[in-house]
Amino acid sequence: MQRRDVLKIAGAGITAGFTQPPALHAASASASLSASWISVRDHGAKGDGSATDSPAINRALAAAASAGGGTVYFPAGVYLSYSIRLQSKVALYLDQGAVLLAGPTPLDGTASGGYDEAEPQGAWEPYQDYGHNHWHNSLLWGEDLTDVSITGPGLIWGKGLSRGWDTEKTRPDSSKPGVGNKALALKNCRNVLLRDFKILEGGWFGILATGVDNLTIDNLLIDTIRDGIDIDCCRNVRVSNCTVNSPWDDGICPKSSFALGTARPTENLTISNCYVTGGYEVGSVLDGTWKPLADKGAWWTGRIKMGTESNGGFRNIAISNCIFESCKGLAIESMDGALAEDFAVTNVTMRDLRSAPFFLRLGTRMRGPRDAKPGVLRRVLLSNITCTSASPLPAILAGVPGHPLEDIQISDVLIQQAGGGDDAMAARIPEEREAAYPDPEMFGALPATGLFARHVRDLEVSNFGITVRDSDARPAFWLHDVEGADFFRVRTPAAAAAYDLRACRRFRSFGSAQHEDVKFEEVAAQKI
Repeated sequence: MQRRDVLKIAGAGITAGFTQPPALHAASASASLSASWISVRDHGAKGDGSATDSPAINRALAAAASAGGGTVYFPAGVYLSYSIRLQSKVALYLDQGAVLLAGPTPLDGTASGGYDEAEPQGAWEPYQDYGHNHWHNSLLWGEDLTDVSITGPGLIWGKGLSRGWDTEKTRPDSSKPGVGNKALALKNCRNVLLRDFKILEGGWFGILATGVDNLTIDNLLIDTIRDGIDIDCCRNVRVSNCTVNSPWDDGICPKSSFALGTARPTENLTISNCYVTGGYEVGSVLDGTWKPLADKGAWWTGRIKMGTESNGGFRNIAISNCIFESCKGLAIESMDGALAEDFAVTNVTMRDLRSAPFFLRLGTRMRGPRDAKPGVLRRVLLSNITCTSASPLPAILAGVPGHPLEDIQISDVLIQQAGGGDDAMAARIPEEREAAYPDPEMFGALPATGLFARHVRDLEVSNFGITVRDSDARPAFWLHDVEGADFFRVRTPAAAAAYDLRACRRFRSFGSAQHEDVKFEEVAAQKI
């Protein structure tokens, strides 16, 4: 993308001269309010896309902080920058036409200049990926701050950032000195507002928030290669009205890593009214051309996923009124000893899915302290979900022997699957793969069209409808080591069995027009 293109995206050419937003020129604006706005141009920023403006921007931030707080204002222009150090009680406002542009670095890093050095971690550094262990090597970063905001309709363009794929020959190695790999990183902050701006090519993470409490993320448009928003070990978070296109990684990704040196949960989180996709060329959602992704080797990820880093766990999570398109489905994962409980997912539509509609996984990867024990995944409600044009993979509920998922309720779900499964697929018994990296494809082809459930305790499924585009030999529901399963008013493809039950206890199916009511106290192996 050329410089003229990003100016077009931002909606205005480079202009100079504003020292405060136009609203503050009104006669009714008080002098004290006007004085609280500080233009980066007044501290030497050029905004011409060539001069390095981060020293001037940091001077403006320091001036606002020393005055007790205020707003640092970016009028229209392209501000080529390296690390910008956020300050407590200081807001950034990116006006229409303002572009904060991440500067370039050599592929092998630089001994002087560039982004701030990646700070050292403790003995827990191996427990999560490099990107999660560092915050200072970012375009914008803040640590131990309170009352911070970034707002306005402008653009953050991470053009010069590493994507974290250190074998990539066209981008700098993320672990080298002077290289940045995140558009925005926050650590141990409180009372943070992120609203209205756009992120293009955000590096490894468009937004990485670790240990941030009272965080609001609203009305962002993120068009990026890798993760859009990572919410790690955070409390009291609201994510709303966001659009994220991320073909090669996850769109909105709550985590609970060990990056703070302790197992801290992500809790009291709502995600609402968001659109996630992995199906469009990066930049084309932002500029409104919506070009379908041409790269046949793309991952089409783009989803909402809780995990994979999951040492601290998840509690009180609500996801509502969200749309998934041309991406993988919803994932909730406990892999590293996490206590994950109390999820409500409702009013979700999915179209052109490239994987399972939803994937609940309790595994034992255990990347963390040696004394950690396998985790728990329980009390999950999934309701009012439609899924059309899905992949051959069914919805997946997967614990491991001795550690089942618990208290799962699924209601009012319509799934249209690709179908096409043959007798060999119907006969498969997938490997357990307890410690493997969690993803729906980890088990290979699965012996169910609608729902694969293994190692689950207390499962309730009601008003669950399954259709297939192509005839399928697999049963609609495949259950192994499921104790306490109630299926009410389900609709399944007519060509195959409704259920394949293996080592199940307290099973009941009733109220379905296609099948007789059945009830088993215990069943070793039976198809219905």
